Amino acid sequence: MVGALSPMDRKLLRDIWRLKSQVIAVAMVIASGVALLIMSLTSGEALHETTAAYYERYRFADVFAVVRRAPEHLMDRIEAIPGVRQAESRIVDIVTVDMADFPEPVTARVVSLPARGQPLLNQIALRDGRLPHRERTDEVVLGERFAEAHGLEIGGSFSALLNGRQREVTVVGVALSPEFIYVLGPGSLLPDDKRFGIIWMNRDALAAAFDMEEAFNDVSLTLVRGVRPEPVIDALDTILDEYGGTGALARERQLSNNFVQNEIEQQDNMAAVLPTIFLGVAAFLTNMIMARLVATEREQIGLFKAFGYSSAAIGWHYMKLVLVIAVLGIAVGFAAGSWLGRFNMQLFAETYQYPFILFRPSPQSYAIAALISIGTAMVGSMTAVRLAVGLPPAEAMRPPAPPVYHRSWFSQTGLARAMDEPTRMILRRLSRGPLAALLSAFGVALSLAVLLLALQWDDAINEMIEENFYRTQHQDATLTLFEAEPERVLNDVAALPGVMKVEGQRGVSARIRHANVSRREAVIGLRQNAELFPMHDVDRGAVPVPGQGVAISRTMADVLKVKRGEKVIVEILEGRRPALEVPVTEVMETYFGTPIYMELGTLSRAMLETPRINTIHVRIDAVQKPDFLQALKETPRLSAINFRTASMEMFRDTIERNIMIFIGFFTIFSCTLSFGVIYNTLRIALAERGRELATLRVLGFRRSEISYILLGEAGILAVAAIPIGVVCGLLLSDYITSQFATELFRIPLLVKESTAAKAALVVLGTVTVCALMVRRRLDRLDLVEVLKTRE
Repeated sequence: MVGALSPMDRKLLRDIWRLKSQVIAVAMVIASGVALLIMSLTSGEALHETTAAYYERYRFADVFAVVRRAPEHLMDRIEAIPGVRQAESRIVDIVTVDMADFPEPVTARVVSLPARGQPLLNQIALRDGRLPHRERTDEVVLGERFAEAHGLEIGGSFSALLNGRQREVTVVGVALSPEFIYVLGPGSLLPDDKRFGIIWMNRDALAAAFDMEEAFNDVSLTLVRGVRPEPVIDALDTILDEYGGTGALARERQLSNNFVQNEIEQQDNMAAVLPTIFLGVAAFLTNMIMARLVATEREQIGLFKAFGYSSAAIGWHYMKLVLVIAVLGIAVGFAAGSWLGRFNMQLFAETYQYPFILFRPSPQSYAIAALISIGTAMVGSMTAVRLAVGLPPAEAMRPPAPPVYHRSWFSQTGLARAMDEPTRMILRRLSRGPLAALLSAFGVALSLAVLLLALQWDDAINEMIEENFYRTQHQDATLTLFEAEPERVLNDVAALPGVMKVEGQRGVSARIRHANVSRREAVIGLRQNAELFPMHDVDRGAVPVPGQGVAISRTMADVLKVKRGEKVIVEILEGRRPALEVPVTEVMETYFGTPIYMELGTLSRAMLETPRINTIHVRIDAVQKPDFLQALKETPRLSAINFRTASMEMFRDTIERNIMIFIGFFTIFSCTLSFGVIYNTLRIALAERGRELATLRVLGFRRSEISYILLGEAGILAVAAIPIGVVCGLLLSDYITSQFATELFRIPLLVKESTAAKAALVVLGTVTVCALMVRRRLDRLDLVEVLKTRE
């Protein structure tokens, strides 16, 4: 079969075999870039497709609204709003649950189901069992993760506190819902399936328990295709205002969907940034190999031209070598990227709750990755190939003109004279090829930058934990009331067993506006002397609550395009619903959310009511904690109970598990990158200096000395790359954190010295492995064979 190949194709096979280790090294760098690109594209594609299919199949609503209590006949007016395709009312509340397997009180969001069949909107995906019977008011369907966390199966039972009355309920079904893909309890940062879940119950049972006969407190709408939600939301708010409506939300602002879309956006950002680094380095390495190959094959190029081969044929011959490297990298990258994409979706499914995952990578993702990789490799090798094509036959068959050397100023210094000859050889070579040395060092620096990007996430997450759970929060537990109560409720909580200190705050739903930008956000009313949960700035620590005006997060200030001292309109969506024009007196840096603070007394006066609170922070005696927990289980109207330690452990376990996997992957990718750069640099240096090194051996230099001459260059480049890599890593980390920043959370840019040192050691370790591999080849150098080779 080989005999049937053309002479140039046979030469191509020989070149590939001769350069096989370098070809593999470059192919692995390409494979890393392709794998990252495929992982990001296929994961993003799967998330888009799965979410869209889930929303459509189970009729996820377009608009959501909460109201205190509205009569059922109001639905006729709501359905008549222009653009509304379908509307459905329901009853939703928060209940306290007593689980036999769990000592702490558990809260759950209870959602009504129609008397018969599925709801029209926000249908549930039954995973096991059935829907409740209309006549049996004690039957419930549980969220799947909630049931699993407490080991509840069909037929199991537990006690629920419904509007102050204990009721034993029986589990008849387990389900999921598109409305609760990301199940987050009030005041929580991450899902906690043991402490908060979803319960679906017969509407008649809930109406009787919460005095909602012929009434509702929650409504969902779907819109006619193409209709913008804003006019519908305005009309819906107008209808619900007099019944205690707190402002409708479009689907994009719905809590669960907001988190899901944020995850999809992060996958898109990853696909745009990180693969570019690997493919850019692959282009550089391809150019290195091709430039060396063309330089050593000048005579062969001249002979091919003398025998009548065209410049196009010779150019295509060398481009085929580039294609072989690219195709090998693409093949490995396809396999690795597909596995990583599937694995990434498994991690995603551990946090987000879907009844199915549609991981069906389209050919488009693979085609994009292949075209980008081949195009990058081609562009990288273009200079060397153009040089090969442009050589005239007569010039190609002559050795290249030797470079003109001159004595540098450094060689005349005392420092140079104090150095031994091998060290001067290393420095001379670096000074005579500064561009190649700089590019090699930059390639190693990029590998360090990628690793630093991954490792700094651990520093950032630890900083977020330290800031949110230690510097900002000083309470042991936070109790969220379903409705605001007078401040005297603090005395009732203070009387509970083990309570040492209590503080209250008020959160009210509001719409904040500046110019033509508005956002719906909770305004938090704090007392000036708050200690357990003070107003906190990342850089300045606890800051005083302004007596007048509002304090907002920097993220909210950026959204509203407002500066300190400028005025904003705050429309309170509760009580008498006042609209306030107040100055922004403080702008704070925060990591989570977009908080807005006012002094509690100022907020209460604006609402024309005495101070009321709906959130209570408590510090408790650890010895009496069991009695405190038991008392909470019997306390009605609690919408959430969060323990600071439990929230911190959940945050750390969930985030750090994913972060460690992320760091592991990128450590492998970074080592691949540095290995590809250093190994190719050393192999090319060995090929170029083989005759020189063999001559030195014949002249009496020891193996250790010629190894030092060759490998010392790589050592200098690696050491020089460290500060460049740290700077590049900081710039890359800053870019990534800015791209990943959302209104939900911001990752701080933080790189500890120990983290930078760890990244540098990993890269230096990879360089050492490359050096040992090349040293083995150097030790086996055939002096006679090399010296017979004509330069």
